[in-house]
Parts: sequence; structure tokens; C-alpha cells
Amino acid sequence: MKEFEEKTLSVTPIFDGKVIKVRTEKVELPDGREANRELIAHNGGVGVIAVTDEGEVFMVSQYRIAARSMMLEVPAGKLEEGEDPLECGKRELIEETGYKGNKFTYLGTYYATPGYCEEKISLYLAQELEWVGQNLDEGEFLNVKKYKLDDLYNMVMNNEIKDAKTAVAILKAKGLVG
Repeated sequence: MKEFEEKTLSVTPIFDGKVIKVRTEKVELPDGREANRELIAHNGGVGVIAVTDEGEVFMVSQYRIAARSMMLEVPAGKLEEGEDPLECGKRELIEETGYKGNKFTYLGTYYATPGYCEEKISLYLAQELEWVGQNLDEGEFLNVKKYKLDDLYNMVMNNEIKDAKTAVAILKAKGLVG
């Protein structure tokens, strides 16, 4: 398999926001021609699939403006610049569900949409859960509900889970804990 790389020739900043930055890059293609790429910079995020000893999973549902609908997701949040992904995941799990994980397993890091966005999402499995109290961020509105892991797996396979990080987390957890 051939390796193809695009060489950046110049960068033009377009937008510098609180959550994302947008820029264009002029690149040289492998055949020597030039092209423009529009890219989004993002600090990345973390998702945590929290599985109880009984094989139940804490899921959150919240309205997502980009999808214009309520989305069923694993607890997740965005990384602050320089933040450790595991520490972010631990914080988000408590904030959103009220449960602390005492055992974490790294499930991998994935690009959300690598065609134009640099956002990477690290996923973790949390087990040995302990109630410590929910602490939602200001302006955060969500519902928390437990689902059987097998039911969530079937929802992924039936295209009922629309969030990619959540689908990957469910599939990875199913492979690890059954």
C-alpha cells in the first residue's frame, strides 16, 4: 500500500473561538499540484462507558444543537488545553452521572471526523462504580438512565445509537465485559 502525504505550504487563520479554531492550509499533493484544505482545531474530548457489576451502563441523553435532537451518549466532555484525558474522563463521569469509577480501562483514541477536524476522542471503560453525587456544569441539561449492555449493543447494530463515540465505546465494552 502506498503512503500519500500532503505537505503544508501556508496556513491562514479564519476563526479563533472558545471551543474551535478554523484555518485554511494550502497543501502540495503527492503529484505536485496544490490544493486548499479547511481544518478545524479542537482540544479533543473524552468519553466514559460506565458499566456496573450487573452489566448495566449509565447513559446520558441531552439535546445536541448540531444534530437538532436528543442524543443518547456515554458521559463525555471536552479536554482543556494540556489536560490528561483520564482525569477529564473521571471528572465528567462524576459530573454527569454522580458515579465515581474505581477501575478504568483505556479503550483507545479515535478521530471524530478526520477529513476536516483534528478532534480526537479518548475512550475509557469505568467499573467498580460508587455513588458520590452528580455535579452538572452550569447550563448543562441531561437525563441519566441505566441500560443493559446487551440492549445498547443491539441499539448500535440496529442504527439506533447515532453518536459515533458512543457506538465505539459500546462495541469495545461489549468485547471486554460481554
